[in-house]
Amino acid sequence: MNILAVEIEIPVAEDVKVTNDTLSVDLSDGRTISVPLEWFPRLLHATSKERNNWRLIGKGQGINWEDIDEDISVEGLIAGRPSGESQISFRKWLKQRQSRLTSKSSGRH
Repeated sequence: MNILAVEIEIPVAEDVKVTNDTLSVDLSDGRTISVPLEWFPRLLHATSKERNNWRLIGKGQGINWEDIDEDISVEGLIAGRPSGESQISFRKWLKQRQSRLTSKSSGRH
């Protein structure tokens, strides 16, 4: 039996748009991948300012949101993989975030 190996080149991200319910990524091959924001709870709970503070990493192989410590790979988006973060980890992050936001709003640093 012969096995044909096909090498698939993963396109890279060129632009990112985040709305209240959707993450859309423009790819180098002309496609736009859009996924529900609920796939990425940290983005879902982020402010508009935090959502729009992204940068491409790995020459466009991924997207980083430093403010919320979130990284998403283009390969994962294409494969349809939502966040792999555990509920325990997410709850811990959310609790720390709420504590930090409460401190900021009360004037404590």
